[in-house]
Amino acid sequence: MDRLYKPSKLSEILSKYGFRFTKSLGQNFLIDGNVVRKIADAAEITEDDNVLEIGPGVGTLTEELALRAKKVLAVEIDEKLKELHKETLDIENVKVIYGDFLKIDLDKVLEEEFNGESFKVVANLPYYITTPIIEKLVVSDINLISITVMVQKEVAKRLSAEPGNKDYGSLSVFINYYTDCKYKFQVPQTVFMPRPNVDSAVVTLKMLEREKFDTEFLFKVVRASFTTRRKTILNSLSNSKLNYSKEDIRRALELSNISPTRRAESLKLEEFMVLSINFKSVG
Repeated sequence: MDRLYKPSKLSEILSKYGFRFTKSLGQNFLIDGNVVRKIADAAEITEDDNVLEIGPGVGTLTEELALRAKKVLAVEIDEKLKELHKETLDIENVKVIYGDFLKIDLDKVLEEEFNGESFKVVANLPYYITTPIIEKLVVSDINLISITVMVQKEVAKRLSAEPGNKDYGSLSVFINYYTDCKYKFQVPQTVFMPRPNVDSAVVTLKMLEREKFDTEFLFKVVRASFTTRRKTILNSLSNSKLNYSKEDIRRALELSNISPTRRAESLKLEEFMVLSINFKSVG
């Protein structure tokens, strides 16, 4: 059969249904079979897996996932694709629901569609909404195994950055708390229709189990630490909205065995965790 990622097939389908791309939804459809297969490979999809896909578009990636997975649930925000999906995604183990992923009751949907079973997320995410989607997934109390997503290359670097890297920031620390994130491969602009203005990359985030921790305060400390990247952590925290005196900040750093002259980008997640605990003992 002609696969959806073939440019000729995709153009034929889009023309048949009079589909017009909506720029505000970040619609860029994959037209390269190798990339589609590499994404599914990176996600390590097997016949035992349930897969949640966010933003299937026409269904080029969905089609590949369906060939490998037990079930694919796709969430699509653009209801203009409904009629088109009746042709492209008329696949026995695929179900498409329509709505804004950020607004759906995720617990309810997962219980209804996967019966509470574990699942993996695979998606070609719209650039404008990448971080909120990933945040919703990692903080939700759901039976999630991993997230494999194609995102803007610069965002992929930030998600997977290690301490000491120029891309390392509060987002890196946040992701590092919840997942083991790996940068997989870069994706050129040429494999999309229409072509985006930037290159993309695929990352895989494998969920981690953590003991209960005050994450709200932890990430408040992390964000405050990166307030002024070029300054020392003492000065960054002093100029932030944490509401601690410079003396208290210095004391918390000392208790955490963190030099006040270090910069936030040099601190590991574990150091931020210790620091957040010690702040509570000096405040």
